[in-house]
Amino acid sequence: MSKERDADAENPIVHARDWTGKDDPGDPRNFSIGRRVLSTVAVTLLAFVTTFAASIYSPGSEEVAREFSVSEEVAILPLAFYNLGLAAGPLIGSPVSETSGRKVVLLVTTPCFALFTLGAGFSQGIVSLIVCRFFAGVFAAPAVGNASATLTDYTSGRYRAISFAFYYAIPTFGAALGPLIGGFVSQSKGWRWTQWTTLFFLVAFYIPILFTKESYKKTILQRRAKALGIEGPPYTRRTASETIRYFGTTLLLRPLHMLVTEPVVTLVCLYNAFLFGLIYTFVVAAPWVYKTYYGFDVSGQSLSFLGMAVGTGIAPLPLILIDHMLYQPRLRRFRESKPEDERFPAEYRLYPALIASFALPACLFVFAWTARPNIHWIVPITFQGLASLASLLIYASANLFMMDAYGPLYGASAAGAAMLSRYTLSSAFPLFALKLYQSLGVGWATSLLAFCTLAMAPIPWLFWKFGADIRQKSKYETSA
Repeated sequence: MSKERDADAENPIVHARDWTGKDDPGDPRNFSIGRRVLSTVAVTLLAFVTTFAASIYSPGSEEVAREFSVSEEVAILPLAFYNLGLAAGPLIGSPVSETSGRKVVLLVTTPCFALFTLGAGFSQGIVSLIVCRFFAGVFAAPAVGNASATLTDYTSGRYRAISFAFYYAIPTFGAALGPLIGGFVSQSKGWRWTQWTTLFFLVAFYIPILFTKESYKKTILQRRAKALGIEGPPYTRRTASETIRYFGTTLLLRPLHMLVTEPVVTLVCLYNAFLFGLIYTFVVAAPWVYKTYYGFDVSGQSLSFLGMAVGTGIAPLPLILIDHMLYQPRLRRFRESKPEDERFPAEYRLYPALIASFALPACLFVFAWTARPNIHWIVPITFQGLASLASLLIYASANLFMMDAYGPLYGASAAGAAMLSRYTLSSAFPLFALKLYQSLGVGWATSLLAFCTLAMAPIPWLFWKFGADIRQKSKYETSA
């Protein structure tokens, strides 16, 4: 009997406890290039809707304030609470993903996202609008977390920068495109149509998900084992209390512990959360800037987001170019001269951040002091777009650095800390952004933000110089 079991374990047809090798057809990295590209596009576009849904609401907030007789600060709460929901979303998505797979999470949570968006559109009071937007964010969040996990399933570390360049850029592009479209929609149809427009995008980008294949390794192997009637990968059975404790540890305690005790996670999350908050500062405050200093009407205020949209939209080009010209040649030389099991230093992911770290505050300073009636509006719009481009170069490369630094074992917890911090901070920024600009004016308000980014600019250089030493002192294993 034992000989038969050994034979089964060596038989690639019936082996379902691990991949049979690098050429296992069940491994998502061995799917056809067409399927991998289409699946990557599908999950990335669904992630795009999550940020688009957040920012498209912003142009309609003034109408919400009038309709429900609330202040501007209260009217912006549905935007802030949506982002707060995004921060809480992994509490739903991650447990379902681990037990049932990536695709099921998207199939289940996306319709819930749509229903709460529908509820937001029909809301007859500010409280119901805030509640619906919060839960819309909660159920939208798994699309973001699952997209990064799915891309990791499909792409080996060597080529990850290419797929992740689009993954980081397209949702950020959604945050810039939302106010552009939302301004025209709210002006012609009313604020409720910002929610209906979100539903149109949601349905359009949900349909391709139906035709994707499962990419989570454990789920694929479990299904293979069930189909063949053989033993599958190890499965840990937990009681309800053990399940709660397990996910409480992996989803809350460990990310929070890493956020507090790991310098890599602390600094990357701080930097990237601020950059994410910066985008939502522009979402809320930019229309006021162009209305106050250039007299733009609602249509002009919406079109002012073209700079941000173009800046984030072209970000994959420099990210891929830097990867091709700097990262990949270094990787090839390293592989030729080092043992196969030696890890390539994660710090080489930081090339884009090194280039953009000081360019970002420079662009913000120029935007701050060129937004003047005597200077053509194209100048601040251009530098606002360049600031968005620079922030995305930093954001993408810093996240890839953190993923490579911690590997698959603790990389998910580090990513959870990043998601928690960036959406928590981005929910706070809209609450004070407009008041900040109204009180200080565009020059000093933006300069204050620029000084913050200037103070953070040395962070990637710090990791470049001392990253290896910092990682050696980590309390968490940084396995390949």
